[in-house]
Amino acid sequence: MNDGRIPAISVALSVYNGERFLAPAIESILTQSFTDFEFLILDDGSKDGSRAIIETYAAQDARIRPIFRANKGLIVSLNQLLAEARAPIVARMDADDISLPERFARQYAFLQQNPDHGVVGCWTEEMDDTGAMWPLCMSGHPVTHEAFLQAIEDGGPLLCHPAVMYRRDVALSVGGYHAAFQHCEDLDLWLRLAAVTRIANLPERLIRYRHYPDQVSSRHATHQQIGAAIAKLAYQARKAGRPDPTEHLETLPEIDDLDQVFGAQGLPQFVRGKVAHGVLYSLQSLREEGFDLILRYLADGGDHHGMWRTVARLIRFGSPWRAARLALALIKS
Repeated sequence: MNDGRIPAISVALSVYNGERFLAPAIESILTQSFTDFEFLILDDGSKDGSRAIIETYAAQDARIRPIFRANKGLIVSLNQLLAEARAPIVARMDADDISLPERFARQYAFLQQNPDHGVVGCWTEEMDDTGAMWPLCMSGHPVTHEAFLQAIEDGGPLLCHPAVMYRRDVALSVGGYHAAFQHCEDLDLWLRLAAVTRIANLPERLIRYRHYPDQVSSRHATHQQIGAAIAKLAYQARKAGRPDPTEHLETLPEIDDLDQVFGAQGLPQFVRGKVAHGVLYSLQSLREEGFDLILRYLADGGDHHGMWRTVARLIRFGSPWRAARLALALIKS
């Protein structure tokens, strides 16, 4: 889109080594029934064939604005996309998902009809790396702002990041994506936005969200869970009228330093508890740092809920030594 006219929507997609699913993701945007958009695709220094795929589609559709640069990470990329977007409304998209044809039309209409809402998501269809249905026993994301606030308190799902459409000025007003919350930058943003605007989800499945072993949420499950727990602490601090000590951090504090950072007591064990129970079903976490965090949590008196089932799961996954260590920790604690 090079005619100088401001589009209704800026689509923001960041790619890093995403050639496997990139083409269908791009095509799902180009075939939206709502067509008044610019499509910003930022290649974050990919080393695979992502750039060639982007260049091919950009040559075919003038709405695509490709951005190529050295790798700086997802949070820098998202903030750059937010800064370069020309439209008042930004639609997020990831390089491994598929937006269904009516997604933009439905979400844009909602924001036009509800000026008090700054963010709208939607329900999702879940699929695996082959495109087959992914069995996921989870209810839809909260439909109303009131339900959204309750979901924060209950620890429920809030928004699916690539399914979100938001007002650019509202996102910028809270500082965009914060550097410290790597792998959970979206959750931290939603928690900050909840204080300045209304947030909702359309009860329609307008995006197909892909699950596969190499996705960020699988590879960095423990770090993501730690960040999510700290984001909730920051949310509670802001809600109580206290300063947010994470606002200007580049990296998150160590768990053992949280009492000092937040000026409260018992936060390390609280965070370890949240994370320990959050990674019990993540094989990747159980094979890496998440396992040691669980052992520390139990040694400090943490509860056993679900832990014995994890012992059996570790045996089934071929990790008998870890299963034995976890069983011993449960017996001792």
